[in-house]
Amino acid sequence: MSHQELERRVRKTIREMELAGLRRHLRPLSGIDFSSNDYLGLSRHPLVKQKMAEAVMREGCGSTGSRLLRGNRESFTDVETQFATFKGTDAALYFGSGYAANLGVLGTFIERHDLVFSDTHNHASIIDGIRLSRARKVKFPHVDVDRIAKLLREAPADTQKFLVTESLFSMDGDFAPLGEYAELCTETHTTLIVDEAHAVGIYGNRGSGFVEQTGTDDAVFLTINTAGKALGVAGAFVAGPEWAIEFLIQSARPFIFSTAPPPPVAAALSASLTVIQNEPERRRLLLEKSALLRGLLMESGVDIQSSNSQIIPVILGENQRACSAAEELQREGFDVRALRPPTVPVGTARLRITVNVGLDESTLQRFALAVDRICATVCS
Repeated sequence: MSHQELERRVRKTIREMELAGLRRHLRPLSGIDFSSNDYLGLSRHPLVKQKMAEAVMREGCGSTGSRLLRGNRESFTDVETQFATFKGTDAALYFGSGYAANLGVLGTFIERHDLVFSDTHNHASIIDGIRLSRARKVKFPHVDVDRIAKLLREAPADTQKFLVTESLFSMDGDFAPLGEYAELCTETHTTLIVDEAHAVGIYGNRGSGFVEQTGTDDAVFLTINTAGKALGVAGAFVAGPEWAIEFLIQSARPFIFSTAPPPPVAAALSASLTVIQNEPERRRLLLEKSALLRGLLMESGVDIQSSNSQIIPVILGENQRACSAAEELQREGFDVRALRPPTVPVGTARLRITVNVGLDESTLQRFALAVDRICATVCS
């Protein structure tokens, strides 16, 4: 195929995406934030910014190599130790992104002849990590305890089994039944891996995540904890037993063959963990404001599905309908984005609304009224 033929093929695909309402655009920040994952506002916290700026002057901007070459720094190992203590595990390992962490964990521990059970609403990095393992994957209906119980009990006893789930689902705003999963995995000798991307920093007495809140720490093998959401910085920590973290260092290709993240990121993350520990009122306020907005939307008749967190989906079905609603909200000064396939299943295009601690009550009230009015208009 010639270069010109490739260009024609690509342009045809982009046109088809445009016609289907699936073409995406890179947009600058504008309006009041109802779409980011900076739930606790830590990306702009004075201490986090200060520690990162100081580290730039002290350590420079780039790591200059992979962690196993010249890219390692004491700041990385120090913040990994700090995070492991925060999470209540033996050890932790820092990856450059949550995507890389999931690929590293799932592609390293799951082998070809293993059996993996995955929630149908698990996000892309989990799906791709399982694909890399080449193991047999069994999808089970979203948070369906009865179905996964049947599947686990019927699985061959001599096969290594894994159950992989998000703790707080990124597109739906609901939680996995980790207590039930923990009991089932213990009963059936299944290894439980939990992605805490949207829960870490918020839930539990320490704020370490939904695993802590549900008391399932002992039943969970590894957690993947994104650091670019509630923690406000970047990257991700994998937390678990020391032997598992050592195996990742030795075998996880996304870790071994990636240039280490910029060292100042470690200093910012250390500060972020300190803020979470010292300012628990941020977590409390976030949960209160999330409950307030959910209540306001439900009172207006807006269907928020089963959300009971800071992530609130408003499903509008058709792609163009979701795009139109998002554009109208943006015109009124609210930064909301439309989520469409393949990010969400076909026919479930939605507004993905997120709450952050910086939103005040009057803004939440104005926003709820705007959502109700605009969604009613686009659906009529």
